[in-house]
Amino acid sequence: MTKRFLAAAAFVLLSSTVSATDIGATFETACPFGDCAAGISLSYLGEFVIPTGHMENGVEFGGISGLDFDAATGHYLAISDDRSERGPARFYELDVDVDASGLKGVSVVKQVTLKDKNGAPFAARTVDPESIRLGKDGIYWGSEGDGKALLAPFVRVASPDGSFVREFKLPEGFAPTADKSTGIRDNLAFEDLAVAPSGDVFVGVEAALYQDGPNPSLTSGSLSRIVRYDGATGEPKAEYVYPVSPIPQAATKADGGNDNGMSEMLALDDHRLLAVERSYAQGFGNSIKIMMMDLTDATDVSAIASLAKNDQRVVPARKSQVLDLRAIGLVPDNIEAVSLGKAKVGTDVLILGSDNNFSTSQKTQFYAFKILRRPQQ
Repeated sequence: MTKRFLAAAAFVLLSSTVSATDIGATFETACPFGDCAAGISLSYLGEFVIPTGHMENGVEFGGISGLDFDAATGHYLAISDDRSERGPARFYELDVDVDASGLKGVSVVKQVTLKDKNGAPFAARTVDPESIRLGKDGIYWGSEGDGKALLAPFVRVASPDGSFVREFKLPEGFAPTADKSTGIRDNLAFEDLAVAPSGDVFVGVEAALYQDGPNPSLTSGSLSRIVRYDGATGEPKAEYVYPVSPIPQAATKADGGNDNGMSEMLALDDHRLLAVERSYAQGFGNSIKIMMMDLTDATDVSAIASLAKNDQRVVPARKSQVLDLRAIGLVPDNIEAVSLGKAKVGTDVLILGSDNNFSTSQKTQFYAFKILRRPQQ
């Protein structure tokens, strides 16, 4: 253990070794969508688990739903989706100890309370933080809103101390409605946030808006919208369709439920992104697939009020699977966070994190992969 893990501000958290995948195992997708310039290759670096119930500054740690690397500190920002119920809405600064030999540990360096527009912590159930990224003028973060309470989703910019700076404009058709004719579905809204090198910001919904069609099923997918923002102004520039796959696994528990949705996005460049498709089936568990999408030539659907009642030609984002965590021998939990970052030795890494839902039957789980190859412009 290095001395930073002995600091009073951080706690060492023990990992569990449950993976069937060997450290150094390599997984390559040479030509996603038939485009060999988009090739990606990853090498597995291990898993680290923080058990549910860990306390940090008197507040339960968990609900990790977004993650991003801060090159200035070498640490990661991680947002909790606690709706100001167990503690104030917050994000963490994490130290991720990963090098060529594997993922060794994750520790909390700092905890920061998010503030509402009035400068005070959010009241209980007035916010649902789900995503976080570092932007050019602050910390960009998203709230999923609450479809049942008709609470609109949002993307805001915060200062390093969590104070409100500004808010992005919500496009038409996203606000929840009482009759469920249009707008977000409850718990299926702003789950995804990515910042491109150009400064453009991508925000995605987990599954289709009411007016755009149904949720995924075992036989059909769902049409999620991705909003492309001008990061400097917070004004929408375009909207694209991301086709969420059908649910990959039926529930094995009698009368059990299942679902699938896009739980996070990560920009690789100005038009290619990784998307996490996160599925759950009762009695089986989670299936996690990492997709690459390419927005080149995708139709701007911002002027199309309803994808379900549309007679115009729409080209969705191209997508190609690059990693299936179960297929490579892992047993993933509820993965909702993904970040590019740097290992201690300076190599590029991909870090995944899970939302434990503050459930004793789940865990906060981190996976690390060394990036051997990434898409070229």
